Amino acid sequence: MKQQGNIEFFFEEVSIPGFSEEEIREWIIGVIENEKNVPGDVSFIFCNDQYLYQMNVQYLQHDSLTDIITFDYCPETGNISGDLFISIDRVEENARELNLSFHDELKRVMVHGVLHLMGYNDKDSAQRAAMRQKENYYLTLQA
Repeated sequence: MKQQGNIEFFFEEVSIPGFSEEEIREWIIGVIENEKNVPGDVSFIFCNDQYLYQMNVQYLQHDSLTDIITFDYCPETGNISGDLFISIDRVEENARELNLSFHDELKRVMVHGVLHLMGYNDKDSAQRAAMRQKENYYLTLQA
């Protein structure tokens, strides 16, 4: 019997019209299982720029805006658990700049964070290219 994982969504002073928690949950579980991992407790916390900026300064000592911060709570390979904080403001701006729909960019950022939880990095150009390839692949499988 497959473990379904506990994929949860929280909204800190933001809303996402048309966001289907069940479809996204199934998609994220599929991504994790396709990478031969077990979905554990994964929380997506959607917030605004100010909320994520304060976390970026407090926890990472980065004085900048970002679209996502990922906290990995299960570093051993195979069991995927963590918190992913996503700035809806950054996603909206990135979508406009890239001429993408908000929901497509949101899904890219979400799968990007999940890939980080599974051990993928984007510190150099080769890692970024590999990660982008994975993102693109999983976006074709989205709900």
